[in-house]
Amino acid sequence: MTRIHPAAAHLVKADPAFRHVVEAHQAMELRPEADSAFESLLSAIVSQQLAGAAARTIHGRVVAVLGGVVAPESVLSAQPEALRGAGLSGNKLAAITDLAAKFIDGTVPIHDFDELSDDEIVERLVQVRGVGRWTAEMFLLFQLRRPDVWPVGDLGVRYGWGRIHDMATPPTAKELGALGDILRPHRSAAAWYCWRAMEPAPVDVAAKPERKSATAAGRQPPSRPKPAK
Repeated sequence: MTRIHPAAAHLVKADPAFRHVVEAHQAMELRPEADSAFESLLSAIVSQQLAGAAARTIHGRVVAVLGGVVAPESVLSAQPEALRGAGLSGNKLAAITDLAAKFIDGTVPIHDFDELSDDEIVERLVQVRGVGRWTAEMFLLFQLRRPDVWPVGDLGVRYGWGRIHDMATPPTAKELGALGDILRPHRSAAAWYCWRAMEPAPVDVAAKPERKSATAAGRQPPSRPKPAK
């Protein structure tokens, strides 16, 4: 194998089944971080249950209502009718308002993320309306760049693991939690490669006709989650 990133090398050494997907994609590449933690979380809430183009359009309108300043104070001072007019549902408006309030009251720390563990950050974030564990884990992985995030509730990760390991059916979230232990402390990279394994090409293992995949078993794998680009 050509020289690869240490995280990928660790995965292949700990679990050789990752070799095909690692060789196909090499080093993990994440999309750029948002300008701030608050903007990252607001964008995640706005984008929930929306296709990419629609999410970008509504997010852009919300930013315009906020005068281009995406901050807790600008959200709380904005007219609710204007935010609803930008395309936010009542639930999403309530969620970003709660997010802003919890940033201001310190429930969600503004500058102290580095002092908190992954679990502590998740515990803080899930107190925000509209933010569940999955959203918190995506924040850890894509915004804070934490190296050992293991989102076992993500269907793309579960199905990707099943494809990489030629499983007839993907593991459950509980099963995947235990299976991933050998990949510490680089489970964020493992999740990324599981998402890559769900792409039709150029992953070699996806082309094996004898592979016992979820599709072969009559179950269609889900589309890869949008945050995993």
